[in-house]
Amino acid sequence: MKTVILAGGLGERLRPFTQAIPKPLLPVGDQSLLEVQIRRLVKGGAKEIFLATNYKTEYIENFIGDGSKYGVKISYSRETKPLGTCGPLSLLRADLTEPFIVMNGDILTTIDIARFYAYGNEQQSEFTIATKEIATPFNFGKVETDGNRIVAVVEKPDIYLEVVAGIYFMRPSLLNLVPDDQYFGIDQLIKQMLADGRAITRYKMNEYWLDIGRIEDYQAADEAYEAHFKE
Repeated sequence: MKTVILAGGLGERLRPFTQAIPKPLLPVGDQSLLEVQIRRLVKGGAKEIFLATNYKTEYIENFIGDGSKYGVKISYSRETKPLGTCGPLSLLRADLTEPFIVMNGDILTTIDIARFYAYGNEQQSEFTIATKEIATPFNFGKVETDGNRIVAVVEKPDIYLEVVAGIYFMRPSLLNLVPDDQYFGIDQLIKQMLADGRAITRYKMNEYWLDIGRIEDYQAADEAYEAHFKE
């Protein structure tokens, strides 16, 4: 199984932490975020991992190396300018000749990656997106009515949303839709596929998942590490 980790983000919402350290190398427990991801992927059967880097590339390469200490082959795709969440794949066309996994470099998850990969392979579509249902607090009382009468007020209920989890199964044919040397996001790929009538399947995951996009998310990461990732 080949996997691409998108590790080129600037991590602007996590400043000042990311001014000195690239987001994938931020410490989580006694490892870096990227090391946690790599070890989980190796456990799930990954044989080769490509790190798509941009910001502070040399830090990541010097820290992670060739992957030998993790039991996997690691190669680097170096952007010379930001290419978004899908554009970096254009630099790996020659390597991604079989179905592969793409994962955002800022998530902690216990997803069974082998099961997800097998599920994607079983589908007729070229693209399978892992999704996660999350609860979002609603800060107002929700009014329920019958005509012009109020029959109930539910105080600050949670709103449940199914969101894109930042983990994707892709077939090599999708690379034909990715332009060379241009900023191109996963959202643009999805819109283009839907406009063309190309099927996209979803894999609703139930495992632990945390997107580390904000300071408060990073503060929750250590607790998550102790509960789910400490070896």
